[in-house]
Amino acid sequence: MSSKYSIKDLERLSGIKAHTLRIWEQRYNILHPERTDTNIRFYNGNDLRKILNISLLNNNGYKISTIAKLSGAAILTEAEKFLNNYNKESDQIDNLVICLIDVNEELFEKTINNSILKFGFENTFEKIIFPFLKHLGNMWQAGIINPAQEHYISNLIRQKLIVGIDNIKVKINEKAKSYVFFLPNQELHEMGLLYTYYLTKAKGHKCSYLGQSLPLEDLSSIVKTLKPDFLVTILTSSLPENETSEFLRNYSEKIKEPKFLISGRLVLSEKESLQLPPKFKIFEDFEDFKKMI
Repeated sequence: MSSKYSIKDLERLSGIKAHTLRIWEQRYNILHPERTDTNIRFYNGNDLRKILNISLLNNNGYKISTIAKLSGAAILTEAEKFLNNYNKESDQIDNLVICLIDVNEELFEKTINNSILKFGFENTFEKIIFPFLKHLGNMWQAGIINPAQEHYISNLIRQKLIVGIDNIKVKINEKAKSYVFFLPNQELHEMGLLYTYYLTKAKGHKCSYLGQSLPLEDLSSIVKTLKPDFLVTILTSSLPENETSEFLRNYSEKIKEPKFLISGRLVLSEKESLQLPPKFKIFEDFEDFKKMI
């Protein structure tokens, strides 16, 4: 990734408005942007790390006038106190951004492992990792990070989730329902689905995970064998306008017995206009999903 950042990049990554950054720059001399040959201002990686740490301190009650008097090393020292205390989930989101920018797997492992110890597995994923992944998506769309970086950090998170699933020791209870988890053909974003699998397995239900990009015909075939009570899926990829209802109706007609629990950006964005088949139920978020299982 290029080490050149615009002030808008800094705004997206730190949450501090570009206007505020300019004022701080002029009034407190906290940043020293360079200029291209065509006189366009840009910031380097050190500027980005500094503003991320300043943002962290500012969000924890430090006045900018106080921060401005600190050296770069002192700012880092003060910021690390919050990053290492694990008292606020939001501070760890900032830590993961630094992991991403620096491609620092050691810091990532420390951040996630200590967060799980402090906040628990579910709180770590729901209050730290998934908000970070949303932030990650915004950074990718804005061109601040490249696909390789997105894949790198996403796979590290996926590994943590797989380990969490493998470590579940809950026995299947007598009243357990059976659930099948899948993503439709050409759906590849499975992090949310994996987490619903984790939540369901942790409740002692019977779970089968079929993974990404499963054609409808193959799903229909395995459902006849497994005979699940519920199918769970998350839809994020866009469909042509007004075709989501038709897409769901097709699944409803091909797969007769189990009920569907569905969510995802595509479903939630069209919720008001969606023609939902009777056996389909939408969950808004993970708290909503927990109530359903």
